[in-house]
Amino acid sequence: MKKTLLLRVILGGAIAAQLAGAPAAFAAPSPAPSSGSTAANPPLVSNLPDFTQLVDRVGPAVVNIRTTERVSRGQRGLPPGVDDDMAELFRRFFGVPMPQPGPKGGTPRRGQPQPDEEQNSGVGSGFIVSSDGYILTNAHVVDGADSIYVTLTDKREFKAKLVGADKRTDVAVVKVEAKDLPTVPVGDSNKLRVGEWVVAIGSPFGLENTVTAGIVSAKGRDTGDYLPFIQTDVAVNPGNSGGPLINMRGEVVGINSMIYSQTGGFMGISFAIPIDEVMRVVDQLKKTGKVVRGRIGVAISEVSKEVADSLGLPRAQGALVRSIEPGSPAEKAGVQPGDIIMKFEGRPVDHATDLPRMVGETKPGSSATLQVLRKGKNQDLKITIAEADTDSPKASKAQGGNADTPHPNALGLVVSDLSDAQKKDMKLRGGVQVELAEGPAGRAGLQQGDIILRVGDSDIVSSKQFEEVVKGLDPKRLVPILVRRGDATQFVPLRPRAQGK
Repeated sequence: MKKTLLLRVILGGAIAAQLAGAPAAFAAPSPAPSSGSTAANPPLVSNLPDFTQLVDRVGPAVVNIRTTERVSRGQRGLPPGVDDDMAELFRRFFGVPMPQPGPKGGTPRRGQPQPDEEQNSGVGSGFIVSSDGYILTNAHVVDGADSIYVTLTDKREFKAKLVGADKRTDVAVVKVEAKDLPTVPVGDSNKLRVGEWVVAIGSPFGLENTVTAGIVSAKGRDTGDYLPFIQTDVAVNPGNSGGPLINMRGEVVGINSMIYSQTGGFMGISFAIPIDEVMRVVDQLKKTGKVVRGRIGVAISEVSKEVADSLGLPRAQGALVRSIEPGSPAEKAGVQPGDIIMKFEGRPVDHATDLPRMVGETKPGSSATLQVLRKGKNQDLKITIAEADTDSPKASKAQGGNADTPHPNALGLVVSDLSDAQKKDMKLRGGVQVELAEGPAGRAGLQQGDIILRVGDSDIVSSKQFEEVVKGLDPKRLVPILVRRGDATQFVPLRPRAQGK
């Protein structure tokens, strides 16, 4: 059963973007002049946008990012039952190569130590924002990497250092030791207009410096993440992640991050992180390597039209408080379940997702004013902002959604049980459905909606049993995961994270 997905795009390929322009008149061909002058051969099509000068200016500052991880040479063989043909299908299906067999000479003696080897784990894009080597990309591009390599358009390759990454906004800063590098000027994403032409440059499916173009389809698009996204129809595919979204003035206005897809490839909708929000994160990452955010300790939800009508509100707005953490700033300030938070520091809360963004931007320890609607009357409450746990999924959810979302396991997965109807529809006896894939699973290309049928030799029958199996995995060994996507089933070799990673 196919399912529409929001995908983080880590590994790449290229599809030309559709360019729409004014109707063009085609002239009848005329005899070629003997001089061969271009002036005697004017373009047959006019009034279409020309991106050549923009690409010449910006292209050299866009880089390819390759990540590797260290694995034991003795663990590089293919999983049991997987032949070369299946490995090739895996590469085409998931976009990454299976680990290849180790060197000839037989299996190492038991207990004999084997030197670690670098193995490619991901490919993405990035762009240079300062001539001394600071580069921006997506956090998921470099997540879990042991080494990061940056390749410029002139084919120079540098080993980069991770300055800092923020998973909540999916922004990372890496640094290479170089001088006088080409840079992309930073624009103002607030000035973007729907319908404006924009260009993406990146490495889809590993094809470096691929240029695609389109228009801004929408702004402030809420996809459930921490930031409102820029939605475009620019062709973005796996591998474009971390690359710049460029306006017609040659300024970066966003970082390409996600696609909306039913197949894993581009389907006409892509999302970029607004550069204004990115730079707020970058400043902190460059100074401290992490991002400090505020929190108030409430679980919230949207105000429906029915609730708004029943309360006499002119429109559905605000954040409905569903629960409050004991001992949290919200409890101390007197916030109660059922309150509707209408304003934060005088700024209106139009949607529930606005509140965690506003609170997150506030310095911990500072005082703020909440305006809440309670029993038909507005009240102002003074609240002291606390510090959110760094990159804590639980803290993120506590401010804007379900506070009970499980933390990803050692494979980087959160799964759910299949209903009897789903099993019957897909003709399955067991299996669990992927709800979130990050870390090892994310780098390998697993996605929301995939079905996990087997881990090693264990058939999976429930989410509880799946978690027990994962807890028993050896972090030093690759384990074959049998995954179904649509009508295709493949083995995906994963190496579990060690405890605490």
